[in-house]
Amino acid sequence: MPDFKLGFLAIASELGAWGIVTQSSWPPDAALLAYLVAHGLASLLAATFAITFLPSAKPRLPTLALMASGSYAVPIFGFVGLLFGVLLLRAYRHRQQPAEFESLQLPEFDPHQHPTSAFRQSGLRAFLGNSRAPTSSRLGALVSLQYVPGRVASPLLREVLTDPSEDIRLLAYGMLDNKEKRINQAIDEELKKFNAAEAASPSAQTAARRLSDLYWELVYQELALGDLRSHALERSRHYCEIVLACTPDDAALNLRHGQLLSARGEAEPATTAYYKALALGLPSTRVLPYLAELRFNQGNYADARRLMNELEAWDSLPRLQPVIAFWSAK
Repeated sequence: MPDFKLGFLAIASELGAWGIVTQSSWPPDAALLAYLVAHGLASLLAATFAITFLPSAKPRLPTLALMASGSYAVPIFGFVGLLFGVLLLRAYRHRQQPAEFESLQLPEFDPHQHPTSAFRQSGLRAFLGNSRAPTSSRLGALVSLQYVPGRVASPLLREVLTDPSEDIRLLAYGMLDNKEKRINQAIDEELKKFNAAEAASPSAQTAARRLSDLYWELVYQELALGDLRSHALERSRHYCEIVLACTPDDAALNLRHGQLLSARGEAEPATTAYYKALALGLPSTRVLPYLAELRFNQGNYADARRLMNELEAWDSLPRLQPVIAFWSAK
């Protein structure tokens, strides 16, 4: 709160200083010394009065010294300018009206929105690979991968296994190891059920189907690499063919059989399995992308383009639309 008494005292001191110079009968040297003392006091009082109009001025002492020095160094104009400036500032601030609060309507609650993580899949790869980012933030990004499908999460986790931060490496290794252990534990349980059941019995068929799915998950999530991947593919195919021997008209299982054969590099048997899945009524949107991928890997680009063009009319494939648009371009 401004203290106007200080302002009046400053004005009185300044007028007194000039009164000493103009009307004093003192010797010139004594009059000059008295003026300088009275003028200095007036400048200090004026600066103390003025700084109350600058509540946010920091640091306080240097600001106070600057204003007092300016008033002291420039007779009359410095003092008058300082007082005039702070009074003008006060009048200007009074004209400023406080901003009114705006009323905003709350957005509707979306029950389908998942508040699981602040990170999204896009940008995770670049963020995790940025060793200059804070380790705590990168650890948070790694933890958020538990909400990301394994097919996406596993490659990202493998990329940071060579990260300079030991905490990042250990967490990534632990998350990969937990994923693999969960699937392997489920495989052990299903193997016990399969071995305990009679051959070709419904329980044996159910266990075999489940085993084929689990071994395929090791491959699909890229948890098994190298020789382990080949072993998982062979085991998944083995149990898949056990089920197909009893239910050859299972469309979804024929599709899985085609995927396994294609992953093992057996193109022609895979093609037969895919077309059989189509003949058994599986939608073409589920089969044609795998057929097109198979033709692409064989170097048969014309057939790959033809298959992708057959999917051009389907609007329910948002993730494939960029690929379809590329192959449909003339």
